[in-house]
Amino acid sequence: MVRKQAMTTSSPISRRNASMDEGSSTDNNVEIQSLVEDTSNVSIPMGGSPNKPSSGEQSQSAPSSIAASGLAASISSNPEFFAQALKFSFSFCGLLVSYLTWGYMQELIMTTKFEPTKHSPDGTFPSAAFCVFSNRFLAIIVAIIAVKLRHGSVFQNNVAPLKAFTPCALSNTMSSWSQYASLRYVSFPVQTVFKSSKIIPVMIMGKVLKGTIYPNSQYVEALLITIGVAIFSVASQEPKSSSNTEILGLIFMLMYITFDCFTSQWQSKIYDMYGKANVDPYQMMLGVNASAICITTAGLLVSGDFPKVWEFFLVNPNVLSYNIITAITSASGQLCIYYTIKEFGPIAFTIIMTVRQMISICISAYKFGHHISSIALCGAVIVFGVLFYQIRNKYMAKKKKDAELVVQGHNRRKDVVEKNGGLEVEMEPLKK
Repeated sequence: MVRKQAMTTSSPISRRNASMDEGSSTDNNVEIQSLVEDTSNVSIPMGGSPNKPSSGEQSQSAPSSIAASGLAASISSNPEFFAQALKFSFSFCGLLVSYLTWGYMQELIMTTKFEPTKHSPDGTFPSAAFCVFSNRFLAIIVAIIAVKLRHGSVFQNNVAPLKAFTPCALSNTMSSWSQYASLRYVSFPVQTVFKSSKIIPVMIMGKVLKGTIYPNSQYVEALLITIGVAIFSVASQEPKSSSNTEILGLIFMLMYITFDCFTSQWQSKIYDMYGKANVDPYQMMLGVNASAICITTAGLLVSGDFPKVWEFFLVNPNVLSYNIITAITSASGQLCIYYTIKEFGPIAFTIIMTVRQMISICISAYKFGHHISSIALCGAVIVFGVLFYQIRNKYMAKKKKDAELVVQGHNRRKDVVEKNGGLEVEMEPLKK
């Protein structure tokens, strides 16, 4: 109640700063460091009054009820920080649980020898395309519900036509199919580290599709990532694998990163063509999956994989449950991606996903018996070291830009005050 009164009696400067904060939140660029910096204003007492910390002996003997009341007082004194911390914990756990489960199930389906069938005598799952289909089938249902709740109708309020999403839907389908198929020839840790090298085709696609110019430092970073991936891949070769198997795995991985980079660049182009205000993430999810489900269905019908998969499910019913779990975690992962980028920005999202990649490599090596040598570990350190260096550079650039906006806001207010003879007036927030 006291906090509400303070807000209503704030000065024009406070109101202007609040409006600037409100405007910047819509840009989906909330910094992670704010979660750390805000903790300097929070004291969580271990006992006694929050305004008068007790000594070590007193805190140890203080009742738990006093500590709980102190924690409640700290939360009530700074609710914004704890709300943001709770949201970030939800995003972090949601992304990790979704994509760690998805990656594990993906490798389990594509590498396990199940009971053999007539069309799959070696016991391997007969269709990577069906895995893509099951993911898209559930994703489009989730997208339809989300768009309906958000916009009141499924397609009526969409500015971008469905055909605009077809190119990236095709590339998205091909990248997912290549990713599943590659697991027959390369291990999951190799695949995961190899994905990190997609910065090179991203730069190429950006140059071709949008004419983007990149600084020389990014080319050096791309080269270091490539070297790290090469070291990890060569040092992680299985003794039993043949050269033909390795070449096929390399081809599938190159297809994956190429199609995946085209997908992200084309989606960015859609936002540029129709405006981010007219195409939200859920409409993008709907548009891409609507075209992708048509493409995957046609592919399964042409290849005749539906009967093969049905036969395999009858003999191995547990594989059907694996596919369902994969589809659920894929859809929940997409929702967590949109939520995380909206609430905390792309930098926080990149950090979480990079941590997820490192954890998934450890899980795969433990559960599926992949040996990671010390040389391969050095390659992985190079790759992830460069990735975290890139994240740091993006964060520092954003911090510098935000500081410049604050200075511009103060200078702008000073000019307005001088023009009005020292009278403070309301001002529109600066746009980033």
